[in-house]
Amino acid sequence: MEFKHYSVMLKECMDGLAIDPAGIYLDGTAGGAGHSKEIARRLTTGQLIALDQDPDAVAIATERLKGLPAQVVQTNFCRAPQVLDELGISQINGVLLDLGVSSHQLDSPWRGFSYHADAPLDMRMSQEGETAADLVATRDREELTRILRDYGEEPYAWQIAGKIVAAREEHPIRTTLELAQLVAAAVPPAERRKAKNPARRTFQALRIAVNSELDVLNQGLDGLFERLAPGGRMCIITFHSLEDRLVKQKFKRWAQRCTCPPEYPVCVCGGKPKAKLITRKPIEPSARELEENRRSRSAKLRVLEKC
Repeated sequence: MEFKHYSVMLKECMDGLAIDPAGIYLDGTAGGAGHSKEIARRLTTGQLIALDQDPDAVAIATERLKGLPAQVVQTNFCRAPQVLDELGISQINGVLLDLGVSSHQLDSPWRGFSYHADAPLDMRMSQEGETAADLVATRDREELTRILRDYGEEPYAWQIAGKIVAAREEHPIRTTLELAQLVAAAVPPAERRKAKNPARRTFQALRIAVNSELDVLNQGLDGLFERLAPGGRMCIITFHSLEDRLVKQKFKRWAQRCTCPPEYPVCVCGGKPKAKLITRKPIEPSARELEENRRSRSAKLRVLEKC
C-alpha cells in the first residue's frame, strides 16, 4: 500500500518554528515526512533529526528525505534526549510533534486501528509489544472501564467493559469488527443511531492505552523542552482533548512567572518564566484544509518559545 499522509497545518507549523537555516531541528513524529521535508528544505548548514517508532514510517521518511540535511532514527520521541546524546547534539532550535495516529496507519486495515474494516485487533504504532487484543483479553472489568473512561471519555465505559468480559469467556476477541459490534451492542439504541460510530471512543481509548500515549507525551515534552536552546520553538499538533489539555498545561506552567503557592497574597519567589506562549489560543485548520482533509478537523496547534 502507498504511504499516504496529509501534513496537517503545514504552513502554520513552518511559520511557528521560525526556521533558522543554520539551526538543528527535531521532528519527533516523522510519519510520511511531509513536515520533515519542509523543515529540511529550509536548512542550509543546519540539520534535521526525524524520529518515528513505526518501521513503515521510518522506511518511507528515509526515502523521501534523501539528499536533504536530515537523519532518520527509529524510536519514540520520548527517547529524543538519548538520541541527541548519541549524535553529540546538546541543544536543538526547534521541535515539532504531530500526535495521534497517521493516515497510513488508519488506512492499513491490517494495523488494526480502524473500525471500518475487519482486521486483527492490533493498534501498535511500533509494531512491537502488547496488542489491543492482548489488552482486552487480560484486563478485568474495572481496569477496562478506567481505560475507556479516562482515555476515551466514554460515558458507557462500564457497560462496554462488561460486554467485553462476557464475550471473551465464550471466545477471544481477535478482530476490529468483533470489538466494534460488542460496543454497539453495549450502548443504547439512540447512541447507535447517531452519525458517528459508537466504537470511536473505545478504539481511541485502547489505542492510547496500547501505546502509552499520554505517558509518552508527558515524558517527551519535558525531555524535549530541556534540550531546546534559548529562542527555540516547540510546535505541537494534538487531535483530542486529553492531548491538548496536557500540552496546554505544560505550556502554561513553563510560561508562568510566579510559582508561589496560590494562598500567598503576593509573589515572594521572584520567579522568571522559562518560556513565552507564541499562541495564546490554539491554531486550527483553515476552511480550505478542512475541505481537503477531513481528518484534520480536530487538530489544534500550540506554539511555545523558550526564554
